[in-house]
Amino acid sequence: MILFGSAFVLGKLVLNTNVPPLLFGSLRMLVVFLCLIPFFKFQMPGKKYIQPLIIFSLSMGVGVTGFTYLSLEESNIVSPVIIGSQLAIPFAIILSTIFLNESINLKKWFFVISSFIGIILIGFDPELINNIFALFLTAGMSFFYAIANVSGRNLNKINVVTTNTFMALAGFIILIIMSIFFEGDTIKIINNINIKIWILIIYSGLVVSVGAHMSLFYLYKFYPVGKVLPFYSLFPVFGLIQTFIVFKEIPSLMVTLGGIIVIGSVFIIQKIK
Repeated sequence: MILFGSAFVLGKLVLNTNVPPLLFGSLRMLVVFLCLIPFFKFQMPGKKYIQPLIIFSLSMGVGVTGFTYLSLEESNIVSPVIIGSQLAIPFAIILSTIFLNESINLKKWFFVISSFIGIILIGFDPELINNIFALFLTAGMSFFYAIANVSGRNLNKINVVTTNTFMALAGFIILIIMSIFFEGDTIKIINNINIKIWILIIYSGLVVSVGAHMSLFYLYKFYPVGKVLPFYSLFPVFGLIQTFIVFKEIPSLMVTLGGIIVIGSVFIIQKIK
């Protein structure tokens, strides 16, 4: 969770150097692919795993990665994006109810709704009022992350290296194509990236994606979604601490109040049987 929190802070540092978000995401996925390919067993998974593998690859490699950096690029401050990413948990609960037939009682529904109310409160922060689109992008990122978690549950019999190699390849190819068409000057920008920024990009791919994400999805081999995701609610604490250290960013009263509601709701959701 410490590594997850650092992803947003370092991501903002890279974006502040004028590396566009889709290109950044594609390079991160390329790093992941290059790290995993030596351990990849060149064989296709069974037919029943193809559909969830495609869904996982597109949602995690393209949706989560793309929307994460688009939201960070759009927002002037990092803390609302970090807190907003917590919506992945109520989204995952709703999706697991629909697709995995997991039950959700009235108490859980109450706190699922309250988590969205917390995000609405954050949206009224004066610093975010002109960047409200960033919260919508953050919600998109959370939604795709929820899809990835639910589909990842159906892939618990497949080696995590296999799933994440396919994910990284899909993410790199699609995001680099999108970057070429929508952002432009791709080759020129890559040539101008200095060694310090490359280190941050490699860190994002190697440490966050390979280390943190694969560790999380590895747990789905042994535990249900509802058992693993509660730990995900810890990373905003670490992320906000790192945001303060790097950017000296202190959350406003509205962000703090909304954040307490969101994180508190998510925490209580996981405690309800």
